[in-house]
Amino acid sequence: MLIDAWLPRAAAAHPDRPAVGALTYAELERAARRAAAGLDGVLAGDRVAIALPPGEDFAVALHAVWRRGAVAVPHDLRLTEAERPAADHVLGELPAGDPSTASGRFAPVLTHDLDAPAAVIQTSGTSGTPKPVGLTFGNWLWSALGGASALRSPGPERWLCTLPLSHVGGLSILIRSAITGGTAVIHERWDTERALAALMEDDITIVSVVSTTLARLLDAGLQDPPALRCALVGGGPVPPEIMRRAAAAGVPVSQTYGLTEACSQVTTQRPGDVRPDAGTPLFCTRVRVEADGGIQVRGLTVNGTDPARWLATGDLGRLDAEGRLTIVGRKADTIVSGGENIAPAEVEAALAEHPAVAHAAVLGRPDPEWGEAVHARVILRPGSEVTPDELRAHCAARLARFKVPKEVRFVDDLPRTASGKLLRRSLT
Repeated sequence: MLIDAWLPRAAAAHPDRPAVGALTYAELERAARRAAAGLDGVLAGDRVAIALPPGEDFAVALHAVWRRGAVAVPHDLRLTEAERPAADHVLGELPAGDPSTASGRFAPVLTHDLDAPAAVIQTSGTSGTPKPVGLTFGNWLWSALGGASALRSPGPERWLCTLPLSHVGGLSILIRSAITGGTAVIHERWDTERALAALMEDDITIVSVVSTTLARLLDAGLQDPPALRCALVGGGPVPPEIMRRAAAAGVPVSQTYGLTEACSQVTTQRPGDVRPDAGTPLFCTRVRVEADGGIQVRGLTVNGTDPARWLATGDLGRLDAEGRLTIVGRKADTIVSGGENIAPAEVEAALAEHPAVAHAAVLGRPDPEWGEAVHARVILRPGSEVTPDELRAHCAARLARFKVPKEVRFVDDLPRTASGKLLRRSLT
Protein backbone atom coordinates (compact mmCIF):
# COMPACT_ATOMS: atom_id res chain seq x y z
CA MET A 1 0.00 0.00 0.00
CA LEU A 2 1.31 3.45 -0.95
CA ILE A 3 0.74 6.57 1.14
CA ASP A 4 1.91 10.16 0.76
CA ALA A 5 5.46 10.68 2.03
CA TRP A 6 5.35 12.10 5.54
CA LEU A 7 7.58 15.14 5.17
CA PRO A 8 6.03 16.67 2.00
CA ARG A 9 2.60 16.09 3.50
CA ALA A 10 3.52 17.81 6.78
CA ALA A 11 5.25 20.66 4.94
CA ALA A 12 2.12 21.31 2.87
CA ALA A 13 -0.15 21.20 5.92
CA HIS A 14 2.05 23.01 8.46
CA PRO A 15 4.78 24.91 6.58
CA ASP A 16 5.61 27.32 9.41
CA ARG A 17 5.43 24.87 12.31
CA PRO A 18 8.79 23.85 13.83
CA ALA A 19 9.69 20.32 12.74
CA VAL A 20 13.10 19.79 14.35
CA GLY A 21 14.24 22.40 16.83
CA ALA A 22 13.68 25.76 15.15
CA LEU A 23 13.70 24.30 11.61
CA THR A 24 10.19 24.57 10.16
CA TYR A 25 8.56 21.90 8.04
CA ALA A 26 8.89 24.05 4.92
CA GLU A 27 12.59 24.59 5.64
CA LEU A 28 13.13 20.89 6.35
CA GLU A 29 11.41 19.93 3.10
CA ARG A 30 13.56 22.35 1.05
CA ALA A 31 16.74 21.15 2.76
CA ALA A 32 15.84 17.49 2.18
CA ARG A 33 15.14 18.23 -1.49
CA ARG A 34 18.61 19.81 -1.89
CA ALA A 35 20.34 17.01 0.00
CA ALA A 36 18.56 14.34 -2.04
CA ALA A 37 19.80 16.01 -5.23
CA GLY A 38 23.34 15.64 -3.91
CA LEU A 39 23.12 11.93 -3.17
CA ASP A 40 24.86 10.96 -6.39
CA GLY A 41 24.93 7.25 -7.12
CA VAL A 42 22.26 6.35 -4.56
CA LEU A 43 19.67 4.06 -6.11
CA ALA A 44 16.28 2.93 -4.90
CA GLY A 45 16.69 0.18 -2.31
CA ASP A 46 20.29 1.06 -1.46
CA ARG A 47 21.24 1.21 2.19
CA VAL A 48 22.58 4.63 3.14
CA ALA A 49 24.38 5.03 6.45
CA ILE A 50 23.68 8.32 8.22
CA ALA A 51 26.89 9.01 10.11
CA LEU A 52 25.87 12.39 11.52
CA PRO A 53 25.34 13.60 15.09
CA PRO A 54 21.75 13.99 16.31
CA GLY A 55 20.20 17.27 15.19
CA GLU A 56 18.75 19.11 12.23
CA ASP A 57 21.24 17.77 9.66
CA PHE A 58 20.42 14.21 10.69
CA ALA A 59 16.71 14.88 10.09
CA VAL A 60 17.46 16.41 6.69
CA ALA A 61 19.57 13.39 5.73
CA LEU A 62 16.88 10.92 6.81
CA HIS A 63 14.22 12.48 4.62
CA ALA A 64 16.67 12.96 1.76
CA VAL A 65 17.49 9.24 1.79
CA TRP A 66 13.79 8.39 1.62
CA ARG A 67 13.30 10.91 -1.21
CA ARG A 68 15.77 8.80 -3.21
CA GLY A 69 13.83 5.62 -2.38
CA ALA A 70 16.72 4.33 -0.29
CA VAL A 71 16.87 2.74 3.16
CA ALA A 72 18.27 4.73 6.10
CA VAL A 73 20.91 3.09 8.32
CA PRO A 74 21.61 5.40 11.29
CA HIS A 75 25.15 4.93 12.62
CA ASP A 76 26.25 5.30 16.21
CA LEU A 77 29.31 7.52 15.86
CA ARG A 78 30.89 6.07 19.00
CA LEU A 79 31.24 2.64 17.38
CA THR A 80 34.11 1.52 15.20
CA GLU A 81 33.51 0.88 11.51
CA ALA A 82 33.49 -2.88 12.15
CA GLU A 83 30.76 -2.49 14.78
CA ARG A 84 28.38 -0.48 12.59
CA PRO A 85 25.66 -2.03 10.38
CA ALA A 86 26.64 -2.55 6.75
CA ALA A 87 25.57 -0.02 4.13
CA ASP A 88 26.04 0.66 0.41
CA HIS A 89 26.84 4.34 1.00
CA VAL A 90 28.01 6.35 4.01
CA LEU A 91 26.76 9.88 4.51
CA GLY A 92 29.32 11.59 6.74
CA GLU A 93 28.21 15.12 5.87
CA LEU A 94 25.10 16.67 4.46
CA PRO A 95 25.37 16.94 0.65
CA ALA A 96 24.49 20.28 -0.90
CA GLY A 97 22.88 19.33 -4.20
CA ASP A 98 21.07 21.57 -6.66
CA PRO A 99 17.68 20.20 -7.78
CA SER A 100 17.78 22.44 -10.88
CA THR A 101 20.91 20.85 -12.36
CA ALA A 102 20.94 17.84 -14.66
CA SER A 103 22.36 15.57 -11.92
CA GLY A 104 19.83 16.89 -9.44
CA ARG A 105 16.78 16.26 -11.62
CA PHE A 106 16.12 12.70 -10.46
CA ALA A 107 12.61 11.31 -10.03
CA PRO A 108 11.85 11.95 -6.33
CA VAL A 109 10.00 9.29 -4.38
CA LEU A 110 7.04 11.14 -2.83
CA THR A 111 5.24 8.12 -1.46
CA HIS A 112 6.00 5.49 1.16
CA ASP A 113 5.28 1.83 0.48
CA LEU A 114 4.13 0.48 3.85
CA ASP A 115 5.66 -2.94 3.09
CA ALA A 116 9.03 -1.52 2.04
CA PRO A 117 12.04 -1.21 4.36
CA ALA A 118 12.47 2.29 5.78
CA ALA A 119 15.40 1.88 8.16
CA VAL A 120 17.83 -0.62 9.60
CA ILE A 121 18.28 -0.05 13.33
CA GLN A 122 20.84 -1.66 15.59
CA THR A 123 19.65 -3.08 18.91
CA SER A 124 21.12 -1.54 22.06
CA GLY A 125 23.08 -4.64 23.02
CA THR A 126 22.18 -4.59 26.69
CA SER A 127 22.14 -8.39 26.86
CA GLY A 128 24.33 -9.46 23.94
CA THR A 129 25.98 -8.37 20.73
CA PRO A 130 23.95 -5.63 18.98
CA LYS A 131 22.16 -6.82 15.83
CA PRO A 132 20.61 -4.93 12.90
CA VAL A 133 16.81 -4.97 12.58
CA GLY A 134 14.93 -3.89 9.46
CA LEU A 135 11.75 -1.87 10.00
CA THR A 136 9.21 -1.01 7.31
CA PHE A 137 7.34 2.23 6.74
CA GLY A 138 4.26 0.37 7.94
CA ASN A 139 5.98 -0.58 11.20
CA TRP A 140 6.80 3.08 11.86
CA LEU A 141 3.33 4.31 10.90
CA TRP A 142 1.44 1.87 13.13
CA SER A 143 3.86 2.50 15.99
CA ALA A 144 3.25 6.25 15.73
CA LEU A 145 -0.54 5.87 15.58
CA GLY A 146 -0.62 3.28 18.36
CA GLY A 147 1.66 5.35 20.57
CA ALA A 148 -0.36 8.54 20.04
CA SER A 149 -3.56 6.71 20.94
CA ALA A 150 -2.04 5.14 24.07
CA LEU A 151 -0.65 8.49 25.22
CA ARG A 152 -3.91 10.27 24.34
CA SER A 153 -2.13 12.95 22.38
CA PRO A 154 -4.47 15.94 22.02
CA GLY A 155 -2.59 17.22 18.98
CA PRO A 156 0.98 17.94 17.82
CA GLU A 157 3.49 17.36 20.61
CA ARG A 158 6.76 19.05 21.46
CA TRP A 159 8.79 15.92 22.18
CA LEU A 160 12.16 16.22 23.88
CA CYS A 161 14.58 13.62 22.54
CA THR A 162 17.75 12.98 24.52
CA LEU A 163 18.09 9.40 23.24
CA PRO A 164 20.47 8.41 20.42
CA LEU A 165 18.93 8.67 16.97
CA SER A 166 20.86 5.53 16.04
CA HIS A 167 18.50 3.50 18.25
CA VAL A 168 14.78 2.96 17.91
CA GLY A 169 13.68 5.02 20.92
CA GLY A 170 15.31 8.19 19.62
CA LEU A 171 14.60 7.72 15.92
CA SER A 172 10.95 7.01 16.62
CA ILE A 173 10.55 10.51 18.06
CA LEU A 174 11.90 12.08 14.88
CA ILE A 175 9.70 9.92 12.65
CA ARG A 176 6.55 10.24 14.77
CA SER A 177 6.89 13.99 14.71
CA ALA A 178 6.90 13.95 10.90
CA ILE A 179 3.89 11.64 10.80
CA THR A 180 1.81 13.67 13.27
CA GLY A 181 3.11 17.16 12.43
CA GLY A 182 4.74 17.59 15.83
CA THR A 183 8.08 19.06 16.87
CA ALA A 184 11.14 17.03 17.82
CA VAL A 185 13.45 18.89 20.20
CA ILE A 186 16.71 16.99 19.87
CA HIS A 187 19.67 17.09 22.25
CA GLU A 188 22.84 15.57 20.89
CA ARG A 189 23.63 13.81 24.16
CA TRP A 190 22.30 13.57 27.68
CA ASP A 191 22.93 16.69 29.75
CA THR A 192 20.89 16.84 32.94
CA GLU A 193 20.92 20.60 33.32
CA ARG A 194 20.07 21.21 29.67
CA ALA A 195 17.22 18.69 29.78
CA LEU A 196 15.93 20.24 32.99
CA ALA A 197 15.97 23.72 31.44
CA ALA A 198 14.11 22.48 28.35
CA LEU A 199 11.40 20.85 30.46
CA MET A 200 10.90 23.97 32.54
CA GLU A 201 11.25 26.63 29.83
CA ASP A 202 10.64 25.20 26.34
CA ASP A 203 7.00 24.05 26.40
CA ILE A 204 7.96 20.38 26.18
CA THR A 205 4.85 18.18 26.29
CA ILE A 206 6.52 14.73 26.19
CA VAL A 207 10.00 13.51 27.06
CA SER A 208 11.41 10.00 26.61
CA VAL A 209 13.71 8.85 29.41
CA VAL A 210 14.90 5.74 31.24
CA SER A 211 14.64 5.37 35.00
CA THR A 212 18.26 6.48 35.45
CA THR A 213 17.82 9.76 33.60
CA LEU A 214 14.46 10.42 35.26
CA ALA A 215 16.18 9.99 38.64
CA ARG A 216 18.88 12.46 37.57
CA LEU A 217 16.24 15.03 36.63
CA LEU A 218 14.51 14.60 39.98
CA ASP A 219 17.86 14.89 41.78
CA ALA A 220 18.49 18.13 39.84
CA GLY A 221 15.22 19.62 41.09
CA LEU A 222 12.62 18.88 38.41
CA GLN A 223 9.34 20.06 39.88
CA ASP A 224 5.96 20.68 38.22
CA PRO A 225 7.18 21.14 34.62
CA PRO A 226 4.61 23.58 33.19
CA ALA A 227 3.73 21.98 29.82
CA LEU A 228 4.72 18.36 30.37
CA ARG A 229 1.90 15.86 29.77
CA CYS A 230 4.02 12.77 30.06
CA ALA A 231 7.49 11.49 30.89
CA LEU A 232 7.60 8.25 28.91
CA VAL A 233 9.88 5.91 30.87
CA GLY A 234 11.20 2.74 29.22
CA GLY A 235 14.34 0.68 29.05
CA GLY A 236 13.35 -1.71 31.85
CA PRO A 237 11.31 -1.88 35.05
CA VAL A 238 11.09 1.43 36.91
CA PRO A 239 11.86 1.19 40.65
CA PRO A 240 8.78 2.10 42.73
CA GLU A 241 10.81 4.66 44.66
CA ILE A 242 11.43 6.65 41.47
CA MET A 243 7.73 6.53 40.62
CA ARG A 244 6.89 7.86 44.09
CA ARG A 245 9.44 10.66 43.77
CA ALA A 246 8.09 11.64 40.35
CA ALA A 247 4.52 11.77 41.63
CA ALA A 248 5.59 13.93 44.59
CA ALA A 249 7.39 16.31 42.18
CA GLY A 250 4.35 16.71 39.93
CA VAL A 251 5.95 14.82 37.04
CA PRO A 252 3.34 12.72 35.15
CA VAL A 253 4.95 9.39 34.26
CA SER A 254 3.90 6.70 31.79
CA GLN A 255 5.83 3.47 31.98
CA THR A 256 6.31 1.74 28.66
CA TYR A 257 7.76 -1.51 27.38
CA GLY A 258 9.20 -1.89 23.93
CA LEU A 259 12.02 -3.24 21.82
CA THR A 260 13.70 -2.56 18.50
CA GLU A 261 12.05 -5.50 16.74
CA ALA A 262 8.60 -4.05 17.59
CA CYS A 263 9.49 -0.52 16.45
CA SER A 264 9.70 0.88 19.98
CA GLN A 265 6.50 0.79 22.07
CA VAL A 266 4.65 -2.47 22.76
CA THR A 267 2.70 -1.57 25.91
CA THR A 268 2.18 1.83 27.51
CA GLN A 269 0.43 3.27 30.53
CA ARG A 270 -1.93 6.19 30.20
CA PRO A 271 -0.27 9.43 31.36
CA GLY A 272 -0.37 9.78 35.13
CA ASP A 273 -1.15 6.10 35.78
CA VAL A 274 0.84 5.24 38.91
CA ARG A 275 0.32 1.48 38.94
CA PRO A 276 3.58 -0.55 38.97
CA ASP A 277 3.37 -2.04 35.48
CA ALA A 278 4.06 -1.14 31.84
CA GLY A 279 0.41 -0.73 30.85
CA THR A 280 -1.58 -2.45 28.11
CA PRO A 281 -0.63 -3.25 24.49
CA LEU A 282 -1.01 -0.66 21.75
CA PHE A 283 -4.23 -1.17 19.80
CA CYS A 284 -2.24 -2.58 16.84
CA THR A 285 -0.15 -4.99 18.94
CA ARG A 286 -0.82 -8.24 20.77
CA VAL A 287 1.10 -9.66 23.73
CA ARG A 288 1.13 -13.08 25.34
CA VAL A 289 3.22 -14.61 28.12
CA GLU A 290 4.40 -18.21 27.84
CA ALA A 291 4.42 -20.73 30.68
CA ASP A 292 8.06 -19.90 31.46
CA GLY A 293 7.27 -16.17 31.69
CA GLY A 294 8.65 -15.34 28.26
CA ILE A 295 6.97 -12.36 26.56
CA GLN A 296 5.89 -12.75 22.93
CA VAL A 297 4.61 -9.98 20.66
CA ARG A 298 2.89 -9.82 17.31
CA GLY A 299 1.16 -7.19 15.21
CA LEU A 300 1.67 -4.43 12.69
CA THR A 301 4.61 -2.88 14.55
CA VAL A 302 6.72 -6.06 14.57
CA ASN A 303 9.55 -6.07 12.04
CA GLY A 304 8.72 -7.79 8.77
CA THR A 305 5.45 -7.90 6.92
CA ASP A 306 3.75 -10.88 8.60
CA PRO A 307 1.50 -9.53 11.39
CA ALA A 308 0.58 -13.12 12.40
CA ARG A 309 4.14 -13.99 13.42
CA TRP A 310 4.79 -14.19 17.16
CA LEU A 311 8.10 -12.65 18.17
CA ALA A 312 9.91 -14.11 21.19
CA THR A 313 11.33 -11.03 22.89
CA GLY A 314 13.73 -12.64 25.36
CA ASP A 315 12.03 -10.66 28.14
CA LEU A 316 10.16 -12.02 31.15
CA GLY A 317 6.85 -10.71 32.43
CA ARG A 318 3.31 -11.42 33.52
CA LEU A 319 -0.14 -10.28 32.38
CA ASP A 320 -2.95 -9.54 34.81
CA ALA A 321 -6.69 -9.96 34.24
CA GLU A 322 -6.90 -6.47 32.69
CA GLY A 323 -4.17 -7.27 30.16
CA ARG A 324 -1.60 -5.08 31.91
CA LEU A 325 1.98 -6.21 31.48
CA THR A 326 4.52 -6.24 34.30
CA ILE A 327 8.15 -6.62 33.23
CA VAL A 328 10.22 -8.94 35.38
CA GLY A 329 13.51 -8.79 33.47
CA ARG A 330 15.51 -10.48 30.74
CA LYS A 331 15.68 -14.25 30.44
CA ALA A 332 19.42 -13.97 29.93
CA ASP A 333 19.77 -11.93 33.16
CA THR A 334 17.98 -14.43 35.40
CA ILE A 335 20.13 -15.58 38.31
CA VAL A 336 19.68 -19.24 39.27
CA SER A 337 20.77 -19.72 42.87
CA GLY A 338 20.16 -23.08 44.53
CA GLY A 339 17.54 -23.89 41.91
CA GLU A 340 15.63 -20.63 42.51
CA ASN A 341 15.15 -18.08 39.70
CA ILE A 342 15.89 -14.50 40.71
CA ALA A 343 15.15 -11.41 38.61
CA PRO A 344 17.89 -8.78 39.14
CA ALA A 345 15.37 -5.96 38.67
CA GLU A 346 13.43 -7.07 41.75
CA VAL A 347 16.54 -6.90 43.94
CA GLU A 348 17.55 -3.56 42.40
CA ALA A 349 14.11 -2.13 43.21
CA ALA A 350 14.49 -3.20 46.85
CA LEU A 351 17.92 -1.59 47.09
CA ALA A 352 16.61 1.61 45.48
CA GLU A 353 14.12 2.00 48.33
CA HIS A 354 16.98 2.73 50.75
CA PRO A 355 17.43 6.51 51.12
CA ALA A 356 21.23 6.24 50.79
CA VAL A 357 21.11 4.45 47.42
CA ALA A 358 21.25 6.49 44.22
CA HIS A 359 21.61 3.59 41.76
CA ALA A 360 21.95 -0.18 42.06
CA ALA A 361 22.81 -3.02 39.72
CA VAL A 362 22.56 -6.72 40.46
CA LEU A 363 24.29 -9.65 38.78
CA GLY A 364 24.89 -13.32 39.34
CA ARG A 365 28.38 -14.55 40.14
CA PRO A 366 29.58 -18.19 40.23
CA ASP A 367 29.18 -19.76 43.66
CA PRO A 368 30.60 -23.17 44.68
CA GLU A 369 27.63 -24.00 46.89
CA TRP A 370 24.61 -22.47 45.11
CA GLY A 371 25.76 -22.39 41.47
CA GLU A 372 25.19 -18.64 41.34
CA ALA A 373 24.92 -16.00 44.04
CA VAL A 374 23.38 -12.55 43.99
CA HIS A 375 25.91 -9.69 43.99
CA ALA A 376 25.08 -5.98 44.03
CA ARG A 377 26.92 -2.89 42.85
CA VAL A 378 25.67 0.30 44.48
CA ILE A 379 26.22 4.03 43.95
CA LEU A 380 25.44 6.04 47.07
CA ARG A 381 23.81 9.44 47.16
CA PRO A 382 26.27 12.28 47.85
CA GLY A 383 26.86 12.65 51.58
CA SER A 384 25.09 9.39 52.45
CA GLU A 385 26.60 6.62 54.52
CA VAL A 386 25.52 3.02 54.86
CA THR A 387 27.35 -0.29 55.26
CA PRO A 388 26.98 -3.36 53.03
CA ASP A 389 25.51 -5.30 55.94
CA GLU A 390 22.90 -2.58 56.51
CA LEU A 391 21.85 -2.80 52.86
CA ARG A 392 21.68 -6.59 53.07
CA ALA A 393 19.46 -6.29 56.13
CA HIS A 394 17.31 -3.75 54.27
CA CYS A 395 16.85 -6.28 51.45
CA ALA A 396 16.18 -9.14 53.88
CA ALA A 397 13.19 -7.22 55.25
CA ARG A 398 11.68 -7.02 51.75
CA LEU A 399 12.83 -10.12 49.89
CA ALA A 400 13.08 -13.87 50.34
CA ARG A 401 16.38 -14.94 51.86
CA PHE A 402 17.71 -16.47 48.63
CA LYS A 403 17.28 -13.11 46.85
CA VAL A 404 19.37 -11.10 49.34
CA PRO A 405 22.75 -10.07 47.88
CA LYS A 406 25.63 -12.16 49.15
CA GLU A 407 27.92 -9.22 48.41
CA VAL A 408 27.28 -5.48 48.20
CA ARG A 409 30.08 -3.45 46.66
CA PHE A 410 30.10 0.35 46.44
CA VAL A 411 31.14 1.80 43.07
CA ASP A 412 31.44 5.27 41.54
CA ASP A 413 29.80 4.42 38.21
CA LEU A 414 27.84 1.74 36.38
CA PRO A 415 28.22 0.76 32.71
CA ARG A 416 25.36 2.13 30.62
CA THR A 417 24.34 2.48 27.01
CA ALA A 418 24.11 5.91 25.36
CA SER A 419 20.40 6.03 26.27
CA GLY A 420 21.12 5.34 29.94
CA LYS A 421 20.14 1.66 30.10
CA LEU A 422 22.17 -0.51 32.42
CA LEU A 423 24.73 -2.58 30.48
CA ARG A 424 24.49 -5.59 32.77
CA ARG A 425 26.81 -7.83 30.75
CA SER A 426 29.64 -5.34 31.40
CA LEU A 427 29.29 -5.49 35.20
CA THR A 428 32.21 -6.99 37.07
